[in-house]
Amino acid sequence: MPAGAAALSSRRRLWLGAGVAGVAAMAGAGVAWWRLTPGATEPGVEEALWRQQFTTPDGAPLPMAAWRGQPLIVNFWATWCPPCVRELPLLSEFAGRKAVHGIQVVGLAVDKPAPVQKFLQRQPLGFPVGMAADGTQLTRELGNMNGGLPFTVFLGADGKLRQRKIGELSAQDLAKWAQS
Repeated sequence: MPAGAAALSSRRRLWLGAGVAGVAAMAGAGVAWWRLTPGATEPGVEEALWRQQFTTPDGAPLPMAAWRGQPLIVNFWATWCPPCVRELPLLSEFAGRKAVHGIQVVGLAVDKPAPVQKFLQRQPLGFPVGMAADGTQLTRELGNMNGGLPFTVFLGADGKLRQRKIGELSAQDLAKWAQS
């Protein structure tokens, strides 16, 4: 093969390899987007959420209806979930700042009471925490088809879902939600 043809063939392989790598990267991003994009919600899920009564890790009642009529962020988390644990201080700080503006945060631990109690002793949170042993089913009804954690929803003062996110929250997410 002449030198010019070999160089051309080498460049074609390089471009072909780059193209395949680009397609693979786009496919991976597409799968991640699909996995982290909330799906449709079950009909009546908001009303069902407002009727729920959870218990705190200490066994006290935690009725969701107590916050009806004000904006509410509900965060599903677990002690064994690293992104959940990372975002809790951000949520706690947000709850402290936004309580005066009427925005409430509630954490629902998809976990067992003992690890949650131990966690809260080490890291107190500035918002109420309830136990949601069957929380993955509730998150699925709210559009979290894979049941991944953390999962967070924002309900407006009218009780309707406004925002949902599968995965770790950022300060930008919370700022955007607070403005809506």
